[in-house]
Amino acid sequence: MMFLRGGILIFTRTESFREFIRFYPLVSLIVTIHIFLYIMTVLPIFPNYWFFEQLSGVNLYIMEGELWRLVTPAFMHSGFSHMLFNSFSLILFGPALERMLGGGKFLIIYLGSGIFANIATLILEPLTYTHVGSSGAIFGLFGYYISMIVFQKNKLTASHSQVIITLTVVSLIMTFLEPNINITAHLFGLLGGFLLGSLFKR
Repeated sequence: MMFLRGGILIFTRTESFREFIRFYPLVSLIVTIHIFLYIMTVLPIFPNYWFFEQLSGVNLYIMEGELWRLVTPAFMHSGFSHMLFNSFSLILFGPALERMLGGGKFLIIYLGSGIFANIATLILEPLTYTHVGSSGAIFGLFGYYISMIVFQKNKLTASHSQVIITLTVVSLIMTFLEPNINITAHLFGLLGGFLLGSLFKR
């Protein structure tokens, strides 16, 4: 098991389902939204994948004033495996930060990183570019952990810091190896989390 100093569990989950929801309400809520929106995209209730079309990130539509698309892509996914992988990643890496930061700061880190990643995607990718997925926000959590290593060395042991750095490097490498990845969102989500972490250091 991995612990922050002070006894906060980082990456190994041992809670029951009820305990997890009670201890980490925001992580639980975000994963619930992931699942709900995925179900809405596959059920034949709305024509032509209405939820996906309305909530995905489309640079052209954002430029035309649909600014909610800077936020909502962080909750949408392109398929079951995409949703499952990102939700599992959030369940692994989010709880420790939610407990340590509190709900308000955690939400700022998570959504702030996701929005920062989506703004970067808007600026750097073509107007026709379309994207979904919470990877930018999740990379923001990695960015915050890296900021802890840089600015709050007393919060993590050397072994914990090494694991976080290794996971971040591996994730970055996979960003460039896997197909259909929004590389811009991954990189700027990481940067956004790091910058927010530098502001929140204490």
